[in-house]
Amino acid sequence: MSINVVTLVGRVGGDPDMKYFESGKVLCQLTLAVNRRSRNNDKPDWFNLELWGKTAEVAGNYVRKGGLIGVKGSLRFDTWSDRQTGVNRSKPVILVDQLDLLGSKRDSEGGMSDMSPDNF
Repeated sequence: MSINVVTLVGRVGGDPDMKYFESGKVLCQLTLAVNRRSRNNDKPDWFNLELWGKTAEVAGNYVRKGGLIGVKGSLRFDTWSDRQTGVNRSKPVILVDQLDLLGSKRDSEGGMSDMSPDNF
């Protein structure tokens, strides 16, 4: 048995990058900064997020740079061959299944809102 589940809470690094395909599928790509649990002022860890379908549409409509979100999904590695050097490269990507809007920098209350596709 194997389990591949990732849960993160952090601030969005930039506005969503939306892509609409002729097939009708929707893709949203985001970056997420997650602070470590130490008291030192360490730099945050950055994660690449990929959202599809209704979850992507919700992110495109409501998520903005600096917003606090929670995500749950699975870890995947995108691999490719560098065109200039021919070296194989890879980057980790979180394939998001559930998106929770937790607030923006301006929100002092930080109300939670579950925006998983099951709620539509």
